Amino acid sequence: MIKRIFVSVLLCTVIALHGHAQGMFSKDGQKQSSELLTEIKITPYIHGTLQLPESGSSDKLVIFIMGSGDVDRDGNQATSRRDTFKKLSNQLAEKGIATYRYDKRVIAMIRQDMDYKSIKFDDFITDAIDTVEYFRKDGRFKNIYIAGHSQGSLVGAVASQNNVDGFISIAGPSRPVDEAIVQQLESQMGMGSIAEEAFNTLRKEGKVEKYSLGLASIFNPELQPFMLSWMQYNPSVEIAKLDIPVLVVNGDKDLQVPTSDAIALNTAAKNSELKIFEGMNHVLVTIEGGDLENAKSYSEPWRELSTGLVDTIATFVQEN
Repeated sequence: MIKRIFVSVLLCTVIALHGHAQGMFSKDGQKQSSELLTEIKITPYIHGTLQLPESGSSDKLVIFIMGSGDVDRDGNQATSRRDTFKKLSNQLAEKGIATYRYDKRVIAMIRQDMDYKSIKFDDFITDAIDTVEYFRKDGRFKNIYIAGHSQGSLVGAVASQNNVDGFISIAGPSRPVDEAIVQQLESQMGMGSIAEEAFNTLRKEGKVEKYSLGLASIFNPELQPFMLSWMQYNPSVEIAKLDIPVLVVNGDKDLQVPTSDAIALNTAAKNSELKIFEGMNHVLVTIEGGDLENAKSYSEPWRELSTGLVDTIATFVQEN
């Protein structure tokens, strides 16, 4: 049952309910002085935090791109908090590396009373490219890296094809989203062929009107335009276009993205290294028990990041 729930949570949660998304962003837990944490609004859609190391400067900047859903800059959602990217930023700062992490654009749009239902996948790519360009013009950082988590891995792979010095895929799928959903639905619910037929109709006709009620969360008419725009991209194809150093990271207890996806991305990339962390799950913490513990960890911000993860990312950045 737990794994079935994750089909919709990971792949199909695109926008947040208006009432849930507002006021969800915690600012606690930041031990650094305000001089090292700067709120930067790059465009009306990109609101984030630049975090510098204690020295106050760095020539290397990592830009974090969040996964699917209503994810804020710290890696939290309206219904769950884990502070994944706040922790990553804090610990990379301790190693002398600057970071910029920003909210998914749906959050800014809701706050400004914009029509967030009009979002397309390409909008996420635009946001990532605009962020890179902003910091290139800023001039403080000699090297800029993109680190994309889950859905953000695909966004980052496309955005990294110009003007980026290195790319880090964290728990990134290797197949188009429709193929991934079909596989999950078949293995977990036996509905793969039904979903595949609906996706084929969506791809061919631009919409699908007849689909199983059990797939309503995927083929909701309001979601279909976004899903169609997402389906156009194949992560393995996009990462193969990169001529820059690539780091592919995954955990062997990830309920949403299996290690086979990481292996496929690593194989597709021209200049890539692969790191699989034993016991690490999708929110980058170590799980010693089963699926119940794994699911609970999505709302347990006290958990520490998996051992070695920050060192692996820091080493990649420092050596490339």
